[in-house]
Amino acid sequence: MSIYTVIIGSGSYLPDIVIKNEDFLKNEFLDSSGNKLPKANADIIQKFQDITEIEERRYLQADMNTSDMAFIASQRAIEASGVDPETLDYIIVAQNFGEIRHDNKKTDMVPTIATRVKHLLQIQNPDCVAYDLPFGCPGWVQGVIHADYFIKSGDAKSALVIGAENLSRIVDPHDIDTMIYSDGAGAVVIEGTESEKPVGIIAHKTRTDTLTQAHYLKMDVSYNPDFKDDTLFLKMNGRKLYEYALNTVPILIKQVIEKAGLGIDDISKILIHQANAKMDHAILERTFKLFGKDKMQEEIMPMIIAKMGNNSVATVPILYDMIVRNELPEHQFHQGNVMIFASVGAGMNVNAFVYIQP
Repeated sequence: MSIYTVIIGSGSYLPDIVIKNEDFLKNEFLDSSGNKLPKANADIIQKFQDITEIEERRYLQADMNTSDMAFIASQRAIEASGVDPETLDYIIVAQNFGEIRHDNKKTDMVPTIATRVKHLLQIQNPDCVAYDLPFGCPGWVQGVIHADYFIKSGDAKSALVIGAENLSRIVDPHDIDTMIYSDGAGAVVIEGTESEKPVGIIAHKTRTDTLTQAHYLKMDVSYNPDFKDDTLFLKMNGRKLYEYALNTVPILIKQVIEKAGLGIDDISKILIHQANAKMDHAILERTFKLFGKDKMQEEIMPMIIAKMGNNSVATVPILYDMIVRNELPEHQFHQGNVMIFASVGAGMNVNAFVYIQP
């Protein structure tokens, strides 16, 4: 008998405010030098949609913040799991920007989002350790990997792992990349279980590349030189990031599948971070080619980017929760299914784990 880490409950939260592509028609889009983009906004938006497949995204309402989303997603995950929250050994929150008020764009990191969530859940147990994990978009996947280590070491029996991000408050309205980002939160409760057969997390792998890749995503001032202040916004070198993802993610996915002693034909679903649909399809195609397959199976990769945009650390747990709750009827999990959870983002970081559905 061995100890394996399994997901026993999930939950998510998506803000009510839906921002459609046409809502950006009045934006003044500039390049990094502060010059107005020559194309009409309608043409810019159409090309953006053709590449990313994003049609709309979710923005958080003014009276809420990152910890509120994380708390609601956590409540739903705890309810689905049936666990007593006082028995949780860890609360791990993947996030990158802390709390950002609607009327004040400065990042607030004290106390941590995890501390705020534990407080909102009214957990009294001092042995329930709460901490944040800033790791770019792969933060939630890395949080699950952290929890897996704790559980398999015998240090913990259960953990709540959350991904929550409020990207709408750190985007430059003059940058076309603004249209990529969205808000939301996803959470899972995981616990250790004894099993003779492999189940739950059976392999994982993470890599970090910083020599030339460290600043593909960074914080910087607005593209508008006349912007009212020196507020820092999220900036992305899209071309370099795209190339990096295509050159690293398929290799890492192949490595983690082989680490689990499996092949691509054993995989039922690949739940991947979604920032650009064209990029994700190219990643999938390259992954199959690494296994000597000329034809990829599109149905293996559920996509929600068209309606959700890029929720950063929340993307993968939201996707998982939507499938569990039958909100994507064309996709289902069945006992024994082998799945890949994978992400790529600021760092640059790439990670993945192989999971067998109990």
